[in-house]
Amino acid sequence: MIGKFPFHINAIRTDRGHEFQAKFHWHVEDQGMRHQYNKSETPQFNGKVERSHLTDQREFYQLLTYTDDVDLNKKLKTWEHFYNFDRPHGSFKGKTPYEILKLTK
Repeated sequence: MIGKFPFHINAIRTDRGHEFQAKFHWHVEDQGMRHQYNKSETPQFNGKVERSHLTDQREFYQLLTYTDDVDLNKKLKTWEHFYNFDRPHGSFKGKTPYEILKLTK
């Protein structure tokens, strides 16, 4: 993921899922980023991610058909590009994440 962002990532915040424990934690730290955990039982701190998952479910996964992992990965890459560069976002007043990123530079 690091290579996908056009900026340095200072910190990553995750829940306390098993996939984010020691091995992940130290890998993030070794990359020069801080890894922070959300407090237990506080989904409100993860609202943006939860909203993104809902959009992914409604607009991508729910409509998805694929033949194999290669096909799935190709469709996921297309969706990711559309979501970030072409799809207007209500929270950005109709702008795309890319447009917002360009405004902050």
